Parts: sequence; structure tokens; C-alpha cells
Amino acid sequence: MKKFIKKWTESSLILKIIIGMIIGVILGVFIPKVSIIGLPGTLFVSALKAVAPLLVFVLVASALSKAKSGIASRFKTVIIFYLFSTFIAAIVAVLGSHLFPVGMHLTAASNVSAPSGLEEILTNILTTIFSNPIKSLTEGEYLGILFWSFVFGIALKIVASDNTKNMMEDFANALTIIVRGIIQFAPIGVMGLVFTSVSESGIGIFTQYGQLILLLVVCIGIVALITDPLIVALTLKRNPYPLVFTCLRESGITAFFSRSSAANIPINMRLCERLGLDKDFYSISIPLGATINTEGAAVTITVMTLAVCNTLGIHISLPITIMLCLISTAAACGSSGVAGGSLLLIPMACSMFGIGNDIAMQAVAVGFIIGVIQDSCETALNSSGDALFSATAEYYDRMKRGEDMKFLGEFAK
Repeated sequence: MKKFIKKWTESSLILKIIIGMIIGVILGVFIPKVSIIGLPGTLFVSALKAVAPLLVFVLVASALSKAKSGIASRFKTVIIFYLFSTFIAAIVAVLGSHLFPVGMHLTAASNVSAPSGLEEILTNILTTIFSNPIKSLTEGEYLGILFWSFVFGIALKIVASDNTKNMMEDFANALTIIVRGIIQFAPIGVMGLVFTSVSESGIGIFTQYGQLILLLVVCIGIVALITDPLIVALTLKRNPYPLVFTCLRESGITAFFSRSSAANIPINMRLCERLGLDKDFYSISIPLGATINTEGAAVTITVMTLAVCNTLGIHISLPITIMLCLISTAAACGSSGVAGGSLLLIPMACSMFGIGNDIAMQAVAVGFIIGVIQDSCETALNSSGDALFSATAEYYDRMKRGEDMKFLGEFAK
């Protein structure tokens, strides 16, 4: 038994995940009604979601309590990356929608309530931030978790003894070990998740609203494979693709099937550790990225809004288009504070063009129909970008300090 466990843990995790995906597809096609096959996927995501809030709180508090001087510049850099890449993603969505305009069949209205504007979004965000920290932990509200872990970590830095700080670090290390154990079950979990997607949606989802799905996927692909790598290349002045493909392979795949940025936080932290990043940095930048690095959401909000405009025959001028990109960026960054995520922010963007809530909410309903693909691609882009830009920010900081950069050739290993 020990030999089997050792062989399992030492073999390639990515290869095992790919095998799990293939098995999930086969089982989903041939025996879709045996729903218990999807149970491992549910348990895997639930386990990651359960440990992630506590992991984030302890890691951030521990990192801040023992933070070294000079780390602040990295946070400024990574925040700039997060916001700038989200804005660029919105521009890509605008260009894609203009080059290949698509519409949608708007029929039934939806009774789901959506935020009426940025004021309501900001109110929701601030309310979440200052909510009860225990409530934030139990409900996985990462804005509140980040805020209170920042407060607690800074307070520890001021008053705690070295023994207390070391104890917090021990807690963080213990949780990291737990996460590593859960991740070892990723191949089985992904198999269950793939089975559930295939058995419930089949191939019909690829034909219904096909053009809209294709436009969303192409725009997300352009951001993941062209604009994000370009940002990395201009920053590091090196070939970005080994790092990009590493992040997409080791973070994007699991995020695609789990469709949960929160569940992927432990995955990203494990990836950052393998990339040789400073734990004090990535333990904060990764959960921060899960909150404000929302490139996929910016693409979704922009594409869906412009699809409604195309359907209604509304012409959009260049200044309004630029304003839409800014609104989509700001709204996307706040999507983690809104129940329903990016889809429920579509009506707010539609209101820029005088489109009523009854029409806009029909677009939200369409979004839920294609969500099995849209949300998967969106989450994969968002989560892999968290790791990508965390690594880029730290490597850039090391370059400025004149450190040996030979390790940059180790991305793909």
C-alpha cells in the first residue's frame, strides 16, 4: 500500500488529470444516468472550498505578521497587472464583437434581480468587507476574509512575539499539507466533474447559441494566449509561453472543470510554490487575484452586452465603446461581491445604452444556458491569470534587484 501511495504521489499529476478527463468523457457518453460517478467531483470541489477560506486567512495573516521590507513594490506591480489585463480583456471583447457581431434570441424574461449600477456594487462590496469575520470564513466571502486577515496580520506584526508568529506559520504549513493531500485526489475529482458536465449537457450545448459561445471562447483564448503573454513578454523581456502554458496546464484545467476561483486558490498556491515564488507574496497575491483579477468576467459582460445591442440594432460609437470597457473592468473587479457573478452585471452595462432591465435579464437567462462553457472558460482564464501575474510581478522585482535569472528557464518542468 505504501509503495502504491508513493508511486501515485510521485507520478505526473497533469498526466493523471488528463487520464481522468478521458475516463470522465467516456463514462458520461455511455452511462450518463449513473449519477454516483459524479460524486468524487462534488466531493473534491467541496473539500477545496472548505479548506480554502481558512487557508487564505491563516496564510495572509502569517505572511503579513512576518513580512519582510521591500515586498510592497511587488503588490503594486501585481495589482497593476490585474487591472490592466482586465481592461485589455474588455477591449478584446469589443473588437471581437465588432469584427464578428452576433445576436441572441430574446424571448422570456427572467425574474432574477441584478445590481442597478456601480453604486449598488460598491455598497455590496463594502458590506461584504466589513461583515462578521466568522461569517466570511463560513460562507467563503473572500473580500471579508482578505480584509480581516490583513487587519489580524498587521496587528500580529505589531504586538505578537516571535513564538506566536511561528505558531501562525506552523498553522499555515499544516493547512498547506492538508491541501496537498486533497490535490492528490484531483484526477478522480476531475473525472467526476467531467462526467457530470457530459452527462447533463451532452453535445447539444455546443450547437445551441453556437456563435455566441464561439465568440466568447475565442475572445477568452486571445486574452489567454496573446494579450496576457504580451504583457508578460514586455515586462520580463523573455519568451512568456513556457510560463503561460505552465499556468494554463496546472491551474486553468482544474479551474475549468471546478468553475470555482475559490476552490482553485489552493491549486494556485501549490503552483506558485513550484515556481519558486516567495510565500509571503503569493499567499496574499493569489487570493487578491481571485477577487480583482477578472479578465474572463470582463469578456463575458462586454460580449453579452454587445450581443444584446446587435440584436436590438443599437449602433455604438467609439467613445461609448471605451466607456463600456471601463465599466466592464470596474464591474468585473466587483463581480466576486455580487451573487451570480459576471452574468448579473450584464443589465448594468446594458443600461448604458438605454436597454431596459426586462430585456437585459433575458440575456442573463441566455448566459445561464451557456454557462457550462462560458463560466468554465471564464474561471480558467481568471484563475490561471492569478498565478501568471503573481509570478511575473515577482520575477520582475527580482530582475530590478539584479538577481540571477537562470531559473526563468525552468518554467516548463
